Amino acid sequence: MASAAEQLASNINFGAFSKATELKKRIWFTLGALLVFRLGTYIPLPGIDPDAFAAAFDQAQQGVIGLFNMFSGGAVERMAIFALGIMPYISASIIIQLMTTVVPTLEQLKKEGEQGRKKINQYTRYGTVFLAVLQSYGIAAGLEGGTNIVTDPGWFFKLSTIISLTGGTMFLMWLGEQITARGIGNGISLIIFAGIVAGLPGAIAGTLELGRQGAISTLLILIIIVLAIATIMLIVFVERAQRRLLIQYPKRQMGNRMFQGDSSHLPLKLNTAGVIPAIFASSLLLLPTTVAGFASGTGPEWLNAVAAWLGHGQPLYMIFYASMIVFFCFFYTAIVFNPADTADNLKRHGGFIPGIRPGERTATYIDYVLTRVTVVGAIFLVVVCLLPEFLISATGVPFYLGGTSLLIVVSVTMDTVSQVQGHLLAHQYEGLVKKSKLRGGKRR
Repeated sequence: MASAAEQLASNINFGAFSKATELKKRIWFTLGALLVFRLGTYIPLPGIDPDAFAAAFDQAQQGVIGLFNMFSGGAVERMAIFALGIMPYISASIIIQLMTTVVPTLEQLKKEGEQGRKKINQYTRYGTVFLAVLQSYGIAAGLEGGTNIVTDPGWFFKLSTIISLTGGTMFLMWLGEQITARGIGNGISLIIFAGIVAGLPGAIAGTLELGRQGAISTLLILIIIVLAIATIMLIVFVERAQRRLLIQYPKRQMGNRMFQGDSSHLPLKLNTAGVIPAIFASSLLLLPTTVAGFASGTGPEWLNAVAAWLGHGQPLYMIFYASMIVFFCFFYTAIVFNPADTADNLKRHGGFIPGIRPGERTATYIDYVLTRVTVVGAIFLVVVCLLPEFLISATGVPFYLGGTSLLIVVSVTMDTVSQVQGHLLAHQYEGLVKKSKLRGGKRR
């Protein structure tokens, strides 16, 4: 059965959109904030030789540096003040989430509602500053170790780089929070989305240019387009898919009246972990390639051998990539969803799954269903993430949108569209309430 937002989406018209003044303000604010982010990716760090850095970047862009460059919208390629992007904040958020399962104090804060959430957010900001300072110092030291990249190396350059990059990350974190509060969609996700999409026109133009020069055939370009559309449809279908467990609530008596028992459902997403497993697996697998690229062949022989074995399209790379995606899929799902807590909440409110005893039996059943659902979600992530790798190794054509970036783009788009639908639905309800009050006033 279609939800209210889905029913509204089928009846959306420009007249209803034009009357939603609050929604239009939020959209304009979001677009303005994303424009500020794009402008910041073109402000370079002081003390960098652009030509020397461009030459060094070309050697290392196939590693994790290339992944960060895509997420930051090309800021790493230009070594701008937003070169770190929002990745330190994401890393700090994931670390805090992991710690909430092992640190009793954080676990208690998580259960305290709004006040606990604010405290956890504050710890996440502190962690973001710490990680940003460490990564900024590493970037400054790496730049000084390059060939004539820094015009005036020394502690002044290190300090200015740390301040600039850390300040850029904190500004992006603040900008993302402002988009979430005053705009449309999740601000952090939209910043990553804007960084990925910004390089899409250039990638399309480069592919068409290869076709015009005869490097790739027209048939291959058409096959790539069809596969991209099919992959997007698959992602949309799986991201909306749920396994619903029927929840029954018993009859209850209030005063002299007996109320009929209600029924609801517990939705279990097919892909509970989202895009986190793909990001973790990509980052860890690209680290040897990145280190070997910075070493420029002067490192130990075993490091160069490992980097060659874990190169794109290599069988060992495919095996490790798929295995790590499956591992992180189960690991992150176990962190974000606790069947025991869910079963306790159902028991506390009088809810139960028909045929399953409340309490421990319910937790065991939910864990059993969640495990089977996660297997399907993990297979989906492996297929989506490895399909571009197989195409790259078979055709030799570099694909800009890999599995991780495509998942982010589609997921953020779906979330933003659903929020727009929610605002339009609220606007329609407000209009109905006003009309009913006016009619009631006329009758009186």
